[in-house]
Amino acid sequence: MTWAARTTAHKSKFMDQQNISATYAAPPPSQPPRAKPKLVRWFVIIGVILVVVLGAFYGFEQMRKKGIAAYFAGNKPPPTTINVALAQSEPMSRFFDTIGTVAAVNQVTISPQVSGRVVKLMFESGATVKAGDPLIQLDDASERADLANYAAQAKLATANLNRARTLASEKYATQASVDQQQSTLDVARAGIAKAQALIDQKLIKAPFPGDLGIRQIDIGQYVAPGTPAVSLTNLSVVYVDFTLPEQTRGQLTVGLGVEVSADAFPGKSFLAKITTIEPQIDPQTRAIKVRASLDNPERLLQPGMFARARVVLPPQPDVITLPETAVDYTVYGQSVFLIKEDGKTDDGKTKYKAEQTFVTVGSRQNGKVAIVKGLNAGDMVANAGQTRIFNGAAVVPSDNGGLTAPTQTPVQ
Repeated sequence: MTWAARTTAHKSKFMDQQNISATYAAPPPSQPPRAKPKLVRWFVIIGVILVVVLGAFYGFEQMRKKGIAAYFAGNKPPPTTINVALAQSEPMSRFFDTIGTVAAVNQVTISPQVSGRVVKLMFESGATVKAGDPLIQLDDASERADLANYAAQAKLATANLNRARTLASEKYATQASVDQQQSTLDVARAGIAKAQALIDQKLIKAPFPGDLGIRQIDIGQYVAPGTPAVSLTNLSVVYVDFTLPEQTRGQLTVGLGVEVSADAFPGKSFLAKITTIEPQIDPQTRAIKVRASLDNPERLLQPGMFARARVVLPPQPDVITLPETAVDYTVYGQSVFLIKEDGKTDDGKTKYKAEQTFVTVGSRQNGKVAIVKGLNAGDMVANAGQTRIFNGAAVVPSDNGGLTAPTQTPVQ
């Protein structure tokens, strides 16, 4: 084969290889690949199944809710029987509660005015004495001797004075001699008065009636002026001193009653009356000092006792009151369940329902509470069993005795 023929054969073989490569080459990049039809079909099937399942679940929930609502609509619980009370309009007492201290009207410590030796004790510790009863005798022998001396001088001065006056009237003596004898008599009488005063001071007597305390001296003891001998306290009448805020001054008057109680006598109350109101306010505490007096015939209250005082003010008229058990106290406020008529039953009886109503409460006393706002006189409220009812609940009123509020002790 010639060179020209071999060249032509090589070109023909090269062209055939190019055609084969072009046949198996990938399509141009600009043409997107076609989606597989089977994968798309599976997605469609799964989506349809999910829609059917969710729709069935939603329909079931709706049917369940309607069924429950229909069940409760046709099966209402029976009315709850509760105790009720009526709101009343009545006068209500007002008080100022505070604390105070019992003080004695008369209380002293018996002490000698002069020094001396105790020669006689005429009392026993704890005895009851009257005003003027002798208690202690100090040695007064020296003073009695002085008294006798001055008495003798006074006797002689009296005789000399009478003689001088007689002589002066007959012109045998001057007026100066009369005056001198009068002066001598006056000095003797002054000595008598001084000696008698010392004697009286050495006999110590009770200055007022009362009860004696514990004896603090003994016979034979030498005492100086002011030495404590025994205490004397008049317990027939005592004071109760207490303070009140200055805002109460406009309602305080002399003569107002005060209920007094002491921890030493639980359950017992003493009646006092205001006798003194301090005419000035303490600038440090802004409080008023008040004193009440009370009779203490049994001598139960003693000076220094802690006391609770309740000043009784004139009653406030036309106050709406309820038993304390009718009010429900929560963090959201005070409320009651107002019992209202709710139509008639098939047999003509009145139906009632409970309606929660918020109220504003005032003072409390004797198991009752004042309703400042929220109720009117004659309103019917639940007095017991509030935990078994709710707003809108059907109830049956009952007039059986409700709960009893615990007795409250006055506080400050």
